[in-house]
Amino acid sequence: MSRILDQRILLLVTSFVTSLQSTKVLSEWKKCGDQECEKAMSRVQATTDYLGPDCRYLNFSTGEEIMVYSKLSRKNENLWIGSKGKDFGYFPKDAVKVEEVLIAEEVEVLTKETDFLCLHEDKYTFE
Repeated sequence: MSRILDQRILLLVTSFVTSLQSTKVLSEWKKCGDQECEKAMSRVQATTDYLGPDCRYLNFSTGEEIMVYSKLSRKNENLWIGSKGKDFGYFPKDAVKVEEVLIAEEVEVLTKETDFLCLHEDKYTFE
């Protein structure tokens, strides 16, 4: 009985730590092509395979095209936000090369809490 209780507590702690990681604010600022971050800024090509650490990240293989919609700034300039097909998420800028710049002038805006939520099958996961 005690062993089952220990396992349940461990599962609960693991679940709590995972939920904290998936809602962690990665930066307070981002750069976009417009105030709403709706316009694609550039088209890039993956130079390496990438598998992100959680559901907020975009996974891709070498050679895939990605549309970039924003770039984290100030605290964490290494991560860009983009999409390939219906998948959307963060990825390291060093894993891609710019193929085409669509918007040259960037606008810096505050991030929102919703920028750091996980999407599962077209539903937001609020942790």
